[in-house]
Amino acid sequence: MELMEYSAAARLISSYGIRSVESRYVKNADDAINFAGKQGIVLKAISKKALHKSKAGLIKLGLRTPDDISAAFADLSKRAKKFAPYKILAQKMAESGVEIIVGGREDPQFGKLVLVGLGGIYVEAFRDFALRVCPISRFDAKQMIQQLKSRDVVTFHGKKEKMIEDLLMNASKLLSENKMSELDLNPVIVRNDGYDVVDIRILR
Repeated sequence: MELMEYSAAARLISSYGIRSVESRYVKNADDAINFAGKQGIVLKAISKKALHKSKAGLIKLGLRTPDDISAAFADLSKRAKKFAPYKILAQKMAESGVEIIVGGREDPQFGKLVLVGLGGIYVEAFRDFALRVCPISRFDAKQMIQQLKSRDVVTFHGKKEKMIEDLLMNASKLLSENKMSELDLNPVIVRNDGYDVVDIRILR
């Protein structure tokens, strides 16, 4: 299996109507500071040798000041050396909301499967997710959401249910139409005014 390059993965999901936070590769700390502006950023070291960035300590969150960004860039560069070659990705900080996971994989028996569940750090803790065989219909997407114990939380008591249904249907189409063994959009931050995919991992 091969990890798809991050910017290519972001372009691919965008072509299926799935929105991710604004991001850009940066070459040095000054580049990252200029990208941050007043909003603040997250820095991530991206390497095909590090499939789980957080476990490898390759993510720096909540960077707002030039000093914070410079220190984080230097530390990431040091940590990422053992995963070389690598690039450092700067992302705009997403607004807070409810974290969900949307993803899927290729199963030897059933083919492509799409998944939705409570995301972020809660994925393995609560195991609250639903699976369906691709491609899914809107009825399937609705059933998946209704299956979640956390459905009222992730849909804002139904207000964002259609938006998540659309996201699931787009993810199902993405999985069905492309060669990939695994899709992991986690976390997806759902808010009253929309959502943002914060991290993308596609294995082919």
